[in-house]
Amino acid sequence: MIELSLTQAIGYTIGGFLTLCIFSFLYKDNPLYKFAEHLFVGTSAAYWFVTFYHNIIRPNVINQFKEGNYWPIIPVILGIFMLFRLVPSLSVLSRMGIAFSVGVMAGYQIIRHLETNILRQMGATMQGFDKISFTAGNIGNAINTILILLVVIAGLVYFFFSVEHEGAVGGVAKFGMWMLMITFGATFGYTVMARISLLIGRVLYLKEQWWLSIKYLLGI
Repeated sequence: MIELSLTQAIGYTIGGFLTLCIFSFLYKDNPLYKFAEHLFVGTSAAYWFVTFYHNIIRPNVINQFKEGNYWPIIPVILGIFMLFRLVPSLSVLSRMGIAFSVGVMAGYQIIRHLETNILRQMGATMQGFDKISFTAGNIGNAINTILILLVVIAGLVYFFFSVEHEGAVGGVAKFGMWMLMITFGATFGYTVMARISLLIGRVLYLKEQWWLSIKYLLGI
């Protein structure tokens, strides 16, 4: 039998109570669910604020100022300008900070997505040609590589709208559409399985830790 301390028992009891509050939404929206929801949002906001301060503001702003580097004052001013969004008379200044932030992140994300989602994918697909070998130990890998190449080509043809999807092109495009549907279905199934896994984890928590803590507090 698992030994519990009073602190652990109280923690497990609170966790079980909040879990039941969230599950109560299955019946209908109610004050208990709203309480748990607001508590979760509030504690998450507080946690990320503290994390943001210690991991970003403190090392990149405060410590830099202490070392005599005052360049971070520029992003600090732009960040303060963003808060002026809440002041109607000064809201025009918020556009400077928002525009700078959106522009920098857009440029960064474009390069990152271009490299990871396009260039590397194209490189990995083209490298597949070099891996095609029908020797005794590589038949499976060769078939897998050829299948990947065919699916990639079919998927690209499906999104190529400059040519009518008729005849051979239409057949390839239809094959690409089916491959996309299979991919979306597999992704959805994986997402559902992940959510069910979370549900199982919560049910096991109620069955084991929470119930054990209830018996501990009641002296059963």
